[in-house]
Amino acid sequence: MTQFDMKFVEGAGLVKFDFLGLKTLSVLQKAVQLLKGRGVTVDLDTLAWDDAKVYELLQRGDTVGGCSSWNPKGMRKTLAAVRPTNFGDIIALVSLYRPGPMDNIPMFGRRKNGQEEIEYPHILLKPILEETYGIFVYQEQVMQAAQILAGYSLGDADLCAAPWARRSRRKWTPSACASSRAAPRATSSRPRRTSCST
Repeated sequence: MTQFDMKFVEGAGLVKFDFLGLKTLSVLQKAVQLLKGRGVTVDLDTLAWDDAKVYELLQRGDTVGGCSSWNPKGMRKTLAAVRPTNFGDIIALVSLYRPGPMDNIPMFGRRKNGQEEIEYPHILLKPILEETYGIFVYQEQVMQAAQILAGYSLGDADLCAAPWARRSRRKWTPSACASSRAAPRATSSRPRRTSCST
C-alpha cells in the first residue's frame, strides 16, 4: 500500500491495483438472508451465467434498480439496441459506455447482430478482436496488438497502450507510443490472454 498518486506509483515501476467496493454485493447478501427467513434458499455461487430469462430482461432494457451500471436511461436503450446474448457482450457494453468509446456502441451492435460485416484492422488481430466484433474495447487488446504487430514485450506494450487508456489525458498516436519506450524488443512467444478490464 502507498499514499502516492497513481501516476507516481506507475512511474516508480510499481503495479497499481484498484479495489472497488460495491453496494450491490451487500444488497445481494441481504436479499439471500431475507429469502432464507422465508424458507427460500438461494446460492448465488450456483446461478447460471447463461440464463435465457436474464438476457431477455437485459434485451428489454428492464434493468432499473439492478446493477448501477445498467440504471441510466442511455444504458437501458443501449442494452435494448445491442441485445446482449452472452456475458462477454455485457462486459464490453459496460466498458464502452463512457465518453469517447461510446461512439463505437452502434457499430458494436450492428456487427454483433449481423447487420454489418465484421472487419479487422489486420488479419493477425482477429484472435484478439473476435470477441468484440473487430473493435478495440479493452486496453489489453491494444497491448496485444502492439505485441503481435510490432514485436513489443508486454512491458513495452503496456507503456504504448497507456495513452490509449481512459484515464490518460494524452491522445494516443504512434509517436506518443514511440516516445514512451525504448526500441521494441522482439518476443519469442505469443501473447497470453489477459483479463478483460478497463
